[in-house]
Amino acid sequence: MDQRLQFLSSYQKEEMSVADLCRAYGISRPTAYRWINRYNEIGPEGLVDRSRRPLSCSHATLESIENAILVLRAKHPSWGARKLKARLEMLQPDVVWPAASTFGNILNRAGLTSPQKKRKRTTPCSEPFSLVTGPNQLWCMDFKGYFTTGDGKRCDPFTITDAHSRYLIRCQIVSRIDLSQVRAICEAAMREYGVPARIRTDNGAPFAGTGLLGLSKLSLGWMKLGIVHERIQAGRPQQNGRHERMHRTLKEDTTNRQRHRYARSRAASTTFATSSTTSARMRA
Repeated sequence: MDQRLQFLSSYQKEEMSVADLCRAYGISRPTAYRWINRYNEIGPEGLVDRSRRPLSCSHATLESIENAILVLRAKHPSWGARKLKARLEMLQPDVVWPAASTFGNILNRAGLTSPQKKRKRTTPCSEPFSLVTGPNQLWCMDFKGYFTTGDGKRCDPFTITDAHSRYLIRCQIVSRIDLSQVRAICEAAMREYGVPARIRTDNGAPFAGTGLLGLSKLSLGWMKLGIVHERIQAGRPQQNGRHERMHRTLKEDTTNRQRHRYARSRAASTTFATSSTTSARMRA
C-alpha cells in the first residue's frame, strides 16, 4: 500500500514518465494505469487489494434443483445420494440432474449427512521378509476362511505350515476366531516342534492390532519369545503364497463337501492334516 501511494505521489508531480516510474518501482505499465484509474475513481481506497473471487459460478447447481433434492430427501431420510438421483431421474427424465457426488455435497451443506469415522488400520510392516533356507526358520499361519456345514454350523479351520518344508503343523477347527484359542494352538505347536525364528501372517486379528507398530497381545507374546513377526501387505495374499496354495488343496479335499455335518468336516480336516504331514515327511 505504501509503495502504491509513493508511486501515485511521484506520478502527480509529473517529474517522470509512466514508463520510467514503472521501471523505478518494478511494476508493469498495465498495473500502473490500473492504480492510477482506481485512485482517480475512489481515491486511496482504490489502491487496496480487491478480492479475486468470481462474482458468479457458471456451473453452479440451480436453486430449483437443490430444493427438489432436499424435498425428496425429507420424504426419504434414509436415502443416499445415488438413490435420490435415480428416483429424480425416473420422476423427471427431462431434467439434467447433477452427478451423485453433487447430490452428496448438497446434502452435506444442508447438514443431512453423518460422516463416518475413519477406520483405524494396522501400521504397515516395513521390515523386509527373510530368506528361508531351512526348517523352523519361518512358520506361516492363517485362517482358511469359514464355510457353513450341512447342519448350518460355521466351520473355521486354523492352519500353520513350515515355509521351508511345507510341513502342515496344524489344521484345526476353532469355534471362535479369538486370542485364547489361537494362542493355545500356537503354544501346543511350539511345544511339539520348537519355537520358530519368524512367523508370517496377515494383518487381521488376532495376529495384528491397530495400536503401536501393529502389535497385538499375540504378537507381543511372540516378541517376548524372540520370534520376529512378519506381516504381509494388505491385499497381497501372494506374499504368503506357500500357505495360500496349501489352502487351495485343503478346499479341494475337504470344504467342497459342504453337505457334510460339522463333525464330519472336523474329521475331514484331521484326515487332511495327517495325509499332508505324511507327504511332507516322505519328501523330506
